[in-house]
Amino acid sequence: MASQHDTTDFVDTDFQAHKSPYGTTSSTTTTLRAPTREEVDSKVAEAQQRLAELKRAQEELERERSALEEVRRRQTEFQAGRTEMIQNLTRGLGLLEETEFTARRDAEQMAKSIGEFRDALAKVQNINEETWSKDNFNVELTRALTTIENARMEWNGARLKFPVLSGQATTTVSGNVPPAKAGISLAEMSVGQLCKLGLAFTWPLAAVALLGLGALVAILLRPH
Repeated sequence: MASQHDTTDFVDTDFQAHKSPYGTTSSTTTTLRAPTREEVDSKVAEAQQRLAELKRAQEELERERSALEEVRRRQTEFQAGRTEMIQNLTRGLGLLEETEFTARRDAEQMAKSIGEFRDALAKVQNINEETWSKDNFNVELTRALTTIENARMEWNGARLKFPVLSGQATTTVSGNVPPAKAGISLAEMSVGQLCKLGLAFTWPLAAVALLGLGALVAILLRPH
């Protein structure tokens, strides 16, 4: 008769101990278990570290953006300022060159008038009526009047060129009033100014003629 076999000899007790009631293995049970406190803390720390890195990267990008915006602002300011100064300096250069030319021309005319004024002043001051005698009185008087009229011509001519001699300002501090002209051409003169100018030029000759006529009459009427 065959011997009876013990069924426990073929049972793996370790396998039976790790079997789940639902017929699953222990590895499946391990993957479905809840995370531990240590694992959660580790995940939180890792997330916080990544957030900190992202924040640092964002701050770096913000700094770069601010720096680029500052560069763009300075470039815009440079281009606008360059255009503005080129226009202003070009216009100012033209105006100053024109003003300098006019001022140099006026200075030359003024220097000439200064010399003529000095000569006329010296001639007027040198008139000494104490040296006149009865015989040369009319001649010396005629000569003195001619000297004075010549000086008056110099004065009136200079007043037309330089308004400052008439008490007018040559420049204005503010407003749109243009500065007074240094000289006036004949075409710009009025009829009254032309008459005065003609009288200034012809008056000395007329005075000399009248004085000469008076002297001639005096000589003719002088008792012999």
